[in-house]
Amino acid sequence: MGARKRNVANAKKEARKTQYFASLQNVPSSPRKMRYVVDLIRGMEVGRALGTLRFSQKAASNPLEKLLRSAIANWEQKNDRKAEAGELYVSKAYVDEGVTLKRMRPAPQGRGYRIRKRSNHVTLYVDSKND
Repeated sequence: MGARKRNVANAKKEARKTQYFASLQNVPSSPRKMRYVVDLIRGMEVGRALGTLRFSQKAASNPLEKLLRSAIANWEQKNDRKAEAGELYVSKAYVDEGVTLKRMRPAPQGRGYRIRKRSNHVTLYVDSKND
């Protein structure tokens, strides 16, 4: 690794120490469905976001609620204290497309229809309102 790459990598590593996030890989739902739920909570205070996810009828809200709890726990771990009510909010959240499993479904007259089973990757950042 060259010196320039090493310096950039170290700078990214230092920047990550001040960011509080959690990521979830290979969630077995389409990115479009997950983005719908992520858009609901982006920018919300975490207590309100947890309530929204808890009572949402979307299936994608269950893994997202667990991910948000993990991001809150990461913030508490790095700051060595519990988060107070109203202190944290969802600063950034984005959904990327994961791997697509390609399957075949039998169709009439000897044909086969292609089925694409999509997955996604979710990254959720929390931050305190005081900063």
